[in-house]
Amino acid sequence: MRGQRAALRPSRAQTRGAAIAALVALAPLLPAAAVALGSHEVDTRLPYLCTLPSGPQSATVRIRATVPDRATVGETIEPADVSTTLELPAAVAAELTALGAATVRAETTLAVGVGQNGARTDVTWLGTAQPAAVPAEGPLTLTGTGDVPALTTDTAGDLTLTAGSLAVGLAPSKADGTPTGPASLSVSCVPGPDAEGRTALAAIPVTPGSAATTAPGTPSTSPAAPSSSPPSSPSSSATPSGRPSAPAVRETTGGTTGAPTGPASVTNPGKGPRVATENAPGTAGRPKAPPCVTEKPTSTSLSAYITGYSNVRKLDGASLIPVSCVQLEQGEPVIDFRPDGTLHLLQKSEGSLRYQGRKQTPPFRSTFLTFGFAPTTATLVLEQAGPLVVESDVLLVFPDNIAETYIRVPLVLRVLDVEVNGTRLDVGPDCRTVTPLRSPEPQPSKYPGDHLVLLGKGQLLNGTDATGYVLTSGGPLTGEVTVPAFKGCGTGGENLDRLLTASISGPGNHIRQIQGQTCAVGVEVPTEGQCTADRQPYVVPKPER
Repeated sequence: MRGQRAALRPSRAQTRGAAIAALVALAPLLPAAAVALGSHEVDTRLPYLCTLPSGPQSATVRIRATVPDRATVGETIEPADVSTTLELPAAVAAELTALGAATVRAETTLAVGVGQNGARTDVTWLGTAQPAAVPAEGPLTLTGTGDVPALTTDTAGDLTLTAGSLAVGLAPSKADGTPTGPASLSVSCVPGPDAEGRTALAAIPVTPGSAATTAPGTPSTSPAAPSSSPPSSPSSSATPSGRPSAPAVRETTGGTTGAPTGPASVTNPGKGPRVATENAPGTAGRPKAPPCVTEKPTSTSLSAYITGYSNVRKLDGASLIPVSCVQLEQGEPVIDFRPDGTLHLLQKSEGSLRYQGRKQTPPFRSTFLTFGFAPTTATLVLEQAGPLVVESDVLLVFPDNIAETYIRVPLVLRVLDVEVNGTRLDVGPDCRTVTPLRSPEPQPSKYPGDHLVLLGKGQLLNGTDATGYVLTSGGPLTGEVTVPAFKGCGTGGENLDRLLTASISGPGNHIRQIQGQTCAVGVEVPTEGQCTADRQPYVVPKPER
């Protein structure tokens, strides 16, 4: 992006000063995965039989995911919040202890059968587990999380997901961080005899589209619940490794439901379920990002992606904030002549976070060592509790234009559950911060109340690209926030408010957000490289510490 000139002859989009918001996600100890409408929660525990170098061992595998409760032909089906938890018996922990292991990392590979109308393919759900302490007694619990392939189908009928074999790679380490000998162990697991008839994870009804193929006798809708019928036998579409024959996974999606803007390309017409291989229009090679389509754009509509890190001071760690969509309506720019003779371009705009139709961040998981030793995994979401306001001030001086942008938004941290060393801590459905997150406010009389404040500073040297943070081109935003106390946490008469408040709440949590280049959604011809073909932001930023 070229710098804004003091002569005030920028293009219409530049003159409006395209602003975009950023946000912060704090307290990764506490999950708040408010499930969006139109989704189904998979939470299945199954008995498995695992083969270790020392011999076979019984184990328990818990598979969790969020899937759509229904889909249409050609739509991309993307499982989210996927995790695979493996609970190995105490004998395995004893084996690792005998090797001198104090902690262990794990990589999980779960084979999932995808069936529809008698056709079937296999996909793999990959996961990476954070380091877990090897317990002195009791079972060893490892939870792997990661991205999984998106699916699509060209026929109507229930699309079923079925759990299969699980491969686990263990990397044990000594107390000083050095690897044990051997440095790695391979574990192969299959559903045990008691799992027969119970391995179905979900059945997603797929209804016809405008040009759909429906198998005879196939119902168009059914409850989004695990199917009780056994999975179909594997077809030749699956490779010996269990990976699908489809060559790629769809990286991004368009539309608020995650569907492409046009019919899915069909590699093998009439062949049923498969891994989605097409990219959304204009997104080839772009990193994965949630949908960010502005439903009713105006000439002043903007959108952008943001991501970053937030420190959690009490836990002496940092949480990765996932790529999130922000949409904005720009206000009218105002020229301000100051008594000191300076000339300022001011603009105030409002916007919102967008995720599956809600004003919130995507849910995501983080793992920390609480109390210095207990691995705690949690999922969280921040919900917007009021207007998101962007206030920009560009000082116009030749040859520089100096930009300062304040972003303010009230965000409430909601909590759903917590897992400590693999054991679920039930915090109930109404656990949240008492008030929104709170930052120091430089103008408290103008902006009262609790809210997050982020500041971005940048420079537009005449005739060169912008440096630092500038509204249209993005950049780093920083701030500091206090996490308030919690309320409504606990079930069955157990009050967990004080526990969560003592673990997380407090001041001094530093935030660093990175905003990507904005997409001017409403202009007739967007600038090349700024928007996808269906007017989503093209640039997906990378987080920076």
